[in-house]
Amino acid sequence: MAPLPAHPAHDDLRRRWASAVRDAPHADRYADDLLARWAEPQRRYHTTDHLLAVLDRVDELADHADDADAVRLAAWFHDAVYLPDRSTNEERSARLAERALPELGVDAARTAEVARLVRLTVTHDPADGDRNGEVLCDADLAVLAAAPDAYAAYAAAVREEYGFVPDDAFREGRAAVLRQLLGMPCLFRTPHGARAWEDRARQNLTTELKLLETAGM
Repeated sequence: MAPLPAHPAHDDLRRRWASAVRDAPHADRYADDLLARWAEPQRRYHTTDHLLAVLDRVDELADHADDADAVRLAAWFHDAVYLPDRSTNEERSARLAERALPELGVDAARTAEVARLVRLTVTHDPADGDRNGEVLCDADLAVLAAAPDAYAAYAAAVREEYGFVPDDAFREGRAAVLRQLLGMPCLFRTPHGARAWEDRARQNLTTELKLLETAGM
């Protein structure tokens, strides 16, 4: 395995991973594999920083989850496989979890729940009462409620990941994603997410959509 690019949070992330898998044998090896995936060169937004941010938001929302540890594991795996030109990333990430977690002693029920949660990030649309799904989806979408400068940096990083897409096609595709998000009755399903993030996220999405529409004129 190639050496991991230096990141100030790697030691903390390894500790958090070890806790999530309850200090299973060979946990460090699996942590290094996952961290190497999150540091792949094609990533600009779906990076180690994104993993760290999602884990932090899961911790913030943990009291809402039925199984916060399963949600934390799902956060680790939810973009572990990421190629921006593929539509199978979530499925391949879920399958990676289904292979890796039993080797770490995670029981079948929790492994299945982690894989289900990873697949849920295709739509970010958990069913009513799916408290684990609500926490993971809210944590993953929390970037939408960032301060304007941070949101602009997020949007720019997404564009970089899709640098192989011509400008017109990117604007059309990105605008469709934004309209789909804005058309959802609510972006955030946890009480905290709905209270703290919903309004700002909609403001950010609306601003980005207007900028895309203006640029396309």
